[in-house]
Amino acid sequence: MPHDFPPGSVWLVGAGPGDPDLLTRKAERLLAAADIVFFDALVGREILAHIPRHVEQVGVGKRSGRHSKDQPAINTLLAEAALAGKRVVRLKGGDPSIFGRSTEEIDHLAARHIAVRICPGITAASAAAASGGASLTLRGLARKLTFVTAHARAGEALDLDWHALADPDATLAVYMGRAAAAEVSRKLIAAGRAGDTPVMVAVNVSLPSERIVRGKLSALAFLVETISDSDPSLLLIGEAVATTRYIAATRLSGETPFSSNASTAT
Repeated sequence: MPHDFPPGSVWLVGAGPGDPDLLTRKAERLLAAADIVFFDALVGREILAHIPRHVEQVGVGKRSGRHSKDQPAINTLLAEAALAGKRVVRLKGGDPSIFGRSTEEIDHLAARHIAVRICPGITAASAAAASGGASLTLRGLARKLTFVTAHARAGEALDLDWHALADPDATLAVYMGRAAAAEVSRKLIAAGRAGDTPVMVAVNVSLPSERIVRGKLSALAFLVETISDSDPSLLLIGEAVATTRYIAATRLSGETPFSSNASTAT
């Protein structure tokens, strides 16, 4: 067994955006060494297939609006398994440290003197930019990168610093952004971001069903109309994701820029 995964300890492991080829070698090693794996709903079957059959698997499916386990219950399950002497993996979509509520789990485990460590994963914004032939930063035009989540607690407004997010020198990545797309567009423009700012909507990032939809910030509400609420969606906003750069990148690679899974709107 790995020396860094003794019985009674926990690893928070990033599963990446969904493509099993984007799972890190370290994540695979930890999954193979685990006694039990608690996984989120966004972790697909292709990733779970890398878990050996003898390892117990427990779904704690957390998706926007549909939680099979709330966070306190998940914290308790992790602690109970570790205190029973098991090697525990908490498998999260993307990277555990980006909107993964890792701090709550770490604090709960640490309060019970349970050793816990983090194995990073590829986050959706990086995978989406790669699929779209784009960069998240661009010298002279996009010198900043900001990650935000558009998921608010039930009954609460989306409370973000819109003036800061409207910075024209930044790329904005909005996680879980489909439902709030119209509000994001409206408030960014009201805060000063140009309506013709390039936008890329990435759906089911890195999966065979992936779609890349491109357009302008002013048309963002229209861009997401054909996207189901059940499909994980990420919004990338800024000059670095401009359509013209995508066309150049796809021509160099031999791809067709406007295929069935890549569309544009103005």
